[in-house]
Amino acid sequence: MNKRSKKMSNKTLPGRLRIVAGKWRSRLLRIADVPGLRPTSERVRETVFNWLAPHIAGARCLDLFAGTGALGLEALSRGAASAVFVETSRKAAEALVANIEAIEAGEAATVIRKDAFELLRGNIQGPFDIVFLDPPFAAESAGELCRLLAAGSLLAEGALVYLEEDRAKPAAEIPDSWQVLKTKTAGNVRFSLLGV
Repeated sequence: MNKRSKKMSNKTLPGRLRIVAGKWRSRLLRIADVPGLRPTSERVRETVFNWLAPHIAGARCLDLFAGTGALGLEALSRGAASAVFVETSRKAAEALVANIEAIEAGEAATVIRKDAFELLRGNIQGPFDIVFLDPPFAAESAGELCRLLAAGSLLAEGALVYLEEDRAKPAAEIPDSWQVLKTKTAGNVRFSLLGV
């Protein structure tokens, strides 16, 4: 391998996602070519998982609007007990299943191909310790999703909700009993950790 090709192989390739830390650290996973798919950046994931570090070991996670599965896979890599990935796009869900098989996540990872709203209004087995909530920015549905989460029996006592939003828009209204523990911005994203 010449110097140029070696240098190229060390970079994250377009259409690839790199796990930041944990047992699958630096593994490159495929990103499906789906319009509007917006993987959470490595920089943001690093910050979020620094926030979550005391809570991640053994956690039961729900990754709504999973897309690439970046958040749930990072959680599993860092010691979460399980992650349920909810994704409506067939193409994205298939790529996610392939990535889960590639890293041999086994029964710790479950992919549900369904609309997140439909799932929250229906029957999904919880409770979850950590919920990753990264809905499409254009939908402006974060507040409603938080209300659905609060109204159901999906959240464990002391659960944490990670919320990603468009920083150009007002922050979503969260349930009165929740509190914003941390919040930060990066590029066009506002990301927050909410305590339930």
